[in-house]
Amino acid sequence: MNLGEIEQLRGELAAFVAEVFASVPRKDTRGWGDCYLRGLMLDGRRKSIQPMAERLPDGDMQALQQFVNQSPWDHAAVLRAVAVKTVPVVDPVVWVIDDVSFPKDGRMSVGVARQWCGALGKQSNCQVGVSLHAASDTASVPVSWRLFVPAEWQDDAERRARTDMPEEVGHREKWRLALDLIDEAIAWGLEPKVIVADAGYGQITAFRHGLAERGLDYVVAVRSDESAHPHDALPTAPNWSGNGRKPAPRYRTKAGSLQALATDGGRKTFRQAAWRRGSKGPMRSRFRVLTVRPAGVATRTHTMARAGGAAAWDGVLPETTLLSEWPTGEKAPTEYWLTSLPTDTPTRHLVRLAKMRWRIEHDYREMKHGLGLDHFEGRTWRGWHHHVTLVTAAHAFLTLRRLDPKAQAPA
Repeated sequence: MNLGEIEQLRGELAAFVAEVFASVPRKDTRGWGDCYLRGLMLDGRRKSIQPMAERLPDGDMQALQQFVNQSPWDHAAVLRAVAVKTVPVVDPVVWVIDDVSFPKDGRMSVGVARQWCGALGKQSNCQVGVSLHAASDTASVPVSWRLFVPAEWQDDAERRARTDMPEEVGHREKWRLALDLIDEAIAWGLEPKVIVADAGYGQITAFRHGLAERGLDYVVAVRSDESAHPHDALPTAPNWSGNGRKPAPRYRTKAGSLQALATDGGRKTFRQAAWRRGSKGPMRSRFRVLTVRPAGVATRTHTMARAGGAAAWDGVLPETTLLSEWPTGEKAPTEYWLTSLPTDTPTRHLVRLAKMRWRIEHDYREMKHGLGLDHFEGRTWRGWHHHVTLVTAAHAFLTLRRLDPKAQAPA
């Protein structure tokens, strides 16, 4: 937007800021929130503080720096207010877990480390944020964020102090951060939806079990080499002499890969399904749905623990629905998902849920290219969380306007 368009929205934006920043006690602090959001939405290549302040008529670089990096306002309270206002309007079908990377130079930005950087497609120096999004077919919004703290930061007192990282914050795996985000959103009063995630999360057995323990359905991507038994495979009890502990039943055949199970029967077992309309018409591919029993040490250990130990477990691995995609022209299936939804769920519905992650890529693209998500140049824990919260608020404001049939486009 240019300055004229921003000015036309001043009243509407002021009302939005007053509502979502209601937890911020000082009026002048809320005013700098309004200013920062206008800076994010205003046209310009860089959305770091100095260029935003220079473009805004009321911009003050020092005041904006203080607002983002030092002011003690609670970012979680603002995120909650944004989510409570925006998510019901989006009317989500799924909640999507994902993460986004922020390439960085040096080693002093909070949480920075040499790790997989999706933005660059390789190992590189970056920060990683885990995010939860509410998504429908027509819109999506970020709900909340967690900054991933690499293991090397756990006991690095110097860097923790220089970035003002709270004492209680430490290294925590991304899948655990994802569960924390889900728990937080539910505590805010949001109605949970089917959880969707890529293989970075879906491949982790503990993450899937964590969702199941919370009573949440999921459709998560997994790798083709994930091991599983066919649904009709059952364990048998070994011979027992009567001495010592009775051995637990076990599967006599070795678990196969999901690819082997999906392709058993050939391409003819896959059926065509469309999941949404793209710019060139309906998006279609070929899919198969079947029931499997995921194997692996982690699955056995968790199932055994839930049963009350080895002595109480009957050895039967739980059933899970497998959805696989075999596009025309490919030599083998290319995508696999495990889901807690039953196999009699319409294939088109399962595919629609699995493919809903495209909305999140749209979120990231809009927040990065349009709203400066990755333009923050500060180094502190507070500054990073304040910036992503403000970008989330700007994104929510624009999303609400798009979804409001009464909203007038700026002249």
